[in-house]
Amino acid sequence: MDAQQIKQRFGIIGSSPALNRAIDIATQVAITDLSVLISGESGTGKEVMPQIIHQLSARKHNKYIAVNCGAIPEGTIDSELFGHERGAFTGAHDARKGYFEVADGGTIFLDEVGELPLPTQARLLRILETGEFIKVGSSKVQKTNVRIVAASNVNIPEAINKGKFREDLFYRLNTVPIHLPPLRERKEDIHLLFRKFSADFAAKYRMPTIVLEQDAVDLITNYRWPGNIRQLKNVAEQISVIENSRNITAETIIKYLPTNKTINLPTLYDSADKAEMSERDILYKVLFDLKNDVIELKKLVFGIINNQDASIIDTENKSNLLKSMQQLYAKTEHVTQENNLEQEQVYKPQIIRQQADNITQHEEVLEESLSLADKEKEFIIKALEKYNGKRKNAATELGISERTLYRKIKEYNLEN
Repeated sequence: MDAQQIKQRFGIIGSSPALNRAIDIATQVAITDLSVLISGESGTGKEVMPQIIHQLSARKHNKYIAVNCGAIPEGTIDSELFGHERGAFTGAHDARKGYFEVADGGTIFLDEVGELPLPTQARLLRILETGEFIKVGSSKVQKTNVRIVAASNVNIPEAINKGKFREDLFYRLNTVPIHLPPLRERKEDIHLLFRKFSADFAAKYRMPTIVLEQDAVDLITNYRWPGNIRQLKNVAEQISVIENSRNITAETIIKYLPTNKTINLPTLYDSADKAEMSERDILYKVLFDLKNDVIELKKLVFGIINNQDASIIDTENKSNLLKSMQQLYAKTEHVTQENNLEQEQVYKPQIIRQQADNITQHEEVLEESLSLADKEKEFIIKALEKYNGKRKNAATELGISERTLYRKIKEYNLEN
């Protein structure tokens, strides 16, 4: 059976080289019993490959079972896959056969295999190595002769590095890898797929088929389609049902494509890091960076004091230092408010004002600069005096929030 016949039999649309290569590998490996791992983004049609492998194999007259590993709760997945004995756990009123027992002699497709919990991965590895398994609640070893085809849309090597997937299981499953390309790498197939979906929906809903204008063809060809074939099919169905006009332009299609939204966070880490970091981890990293900023600023102040005459700290230098301190203050306030922290563990240094007429000795400057709390208290007092006790104006002058100013006033007993 050649590639074109396979496409017609399994309803595959497209002629891109990457797609043809995947079909060719599936055809060649079907006659063996080797394990296959199918990779690709969500919506690329990975579920078709195990069907090709099963139907072209000697097991085609036996059971074919597709299991979505990500849809089964962790507490019951062992029972689903391997079965259980009566009374093995609460609610186990009868013994039950698992998928590996039912599909003996056939093929099991484990979709989203990367979602399997680690204990279940160990059980699966045993089946791959020896063909043996034990039901939940039993001590009897059973045999099964099952061909395993797995698929995942997550990067399994990355999951291995994070301790979420067993490396030995990966090599057992990945005996023959098949990669399905995303739709953005099959641009020549996008219009063909859209026309096929449009024709199917026109027949289903008994309405004329929609036709794309050239600007609409260009748009869907160059769009990234993050949801791949599944998203393309969904858009074709929506347009077929909703639009009155059967001639579709790019302006019409744009209305059915999601707009990108940027999520603003108070940190500057790339999206890959954000996805794997907890809220607490992100906060700790921000606080650590703030502390480093404070240390660098203190070094700058002391460097000016140690290396230059006190008179060099003129109005411009003081203004720049004050501006830097206020930026640090504002950054700290933003982070703490976003995380609803009532107790802040961040150093909030205040500017060490140096006035040439009050500085007479190098030692005096160092002694004054070491007590940040005293300088903080001093500036709060001066700000309150400047604005006759108006806390809102004083907080603005200091570059902090009113809430923090109230807390500092209470902390330093400045309420009177």
